[in-house]
Amino acid sequence: MEVEGKFMKRAIELAKEAAREGDYAVGAVVVKDNHIISEGRDTLKSINDPVNGHAEIDAIRKACSKLDQPYLEGCILYSTHEPCPMCASAAVWAKMKGIVFGTTIQDAKNKASKKFSWRQIDIPCRKILERGEPKLELIEGFMREDCVKLFELCR
Repeated sequence: MEVEGKFMKRAIELAKEAAREGDYAVGAVVVKDNHIISEGRDTLKSINDPVNGHAEIDAIRKACSKLDQPYLEGCILYSTHEPCPMCASAAVWAKMKGIVFGTTIQDAKNKASKKFSWRQIDIPCRKILERGEPKLELIEGFMREDCVKLFELCR
């Protein structure tokens, strides 16, 4: 799976938008045939929704709507942060081609402070994808240093 920095850069911009709105600094895009199909950003705090407030879920839902189909075969999910088990599972259910992410769960644990609390099911994205079908490709730590800087924006 070929990946491009321009897509992660867009996800980073979306994460910054989320932070400016008072949400967590997480952004995601869905890419197909080298074009962004949809964008998502964290809205957990602003919409008070622990499911639809995740950037990855937002991007996946919008891509399915735009393509008018429940499956995103051939699509790649870029996220600034390692997708949680729910988001990784949604990518599998959507039959995506793969996931590319920046920071890891461990990065979040290391950066968690009084600025934000870390509450997540501690199962790495890799473990979800290993058990899922179809088998999605995974690229971990892509542009990690740029994405780690986003933790400084969390309130």
